[in-house]
Amino acid sequence: MADTHVLFVEDDDVIREATQLALERDGFVVTAMPDGLAGLEAFRADRPDIALLDVMVPGLDGVSLCRRIRDESTVPVIMLSARADSIDVVLGLEAGADDYVTKPFDGAVLVARIRAVLRRFGHASGPEGSGGAAAETAVPAEAVLRFGDLEVDTEGMEVRKGGQPVALTPTEMRLLLEFSNSPGTVLSRDRLLERVWDYGWGGDTRVVDVHVQRLRGKIGQDRIETVRGFGYKLRG
Repeated sequence: MADTHVLFVEDDDVIREATQLALERDGFVVTAMPDGLAGLEAFRADRPDIALLDVMVPGLDGVSLCRRIRDESTVPVIMLSARADSIDVVLGLEAGADDYVTKPFDGAVLVARIRAVLRRFGHASGPEGSGGAAAETAVPAEAVLRFGDLEVDTEGMEVRKGGQPVALTPTEMRLLLEFSNSPGTVLSRDRLLERVWDYGWGGDTRVVDVHVQRLRGKIGQDRIETVRGFGYKLRG
């Protein structure tokens, strides 16, 4: 199987070069760019399997670059942010990123996070990527599920609202499938992190909250209910 191609956009020369070397040692093919505009050109030319975007890069910042990529592709995107409490984390997720990693980061942690995202998207993830299976989203036995005017085709991986197709990213689709498998059941953020994001460890629940908001915007604000203090549930 072809090597996994990573687009890495980072303006700090030391971080960019060290991270590129670390990823290449783990078997990834890396295209590293110092600014957002060069990153966008490389994305369009190379069509990588995954993009790692630093939030603060010149020319075209990481959040804007993420939006441009998401307009053209569902390729997985991981944002890199210098502060865990930064508003940039939420902005990146709202722009369409699938996950984020806080700087400074350990190389092994970054590789593990990349592989987790790639497993969810069905890509290869380097020579050791088969180790450790991701938690699989359960697919209901019935092929097409209906919740009001919402239809979820669990075999064709298509969603329609009022008969019109709804475009979801793979992460949003996995999230909806998790809800669809247990309509009316409250799913905690920790469970969703484990089942959808393959977090076998504690993760930032903002990832869940922002993706739920994005999903609501596409399938209807009242379709997914917040149960304060517990999590979310899909209304049947």
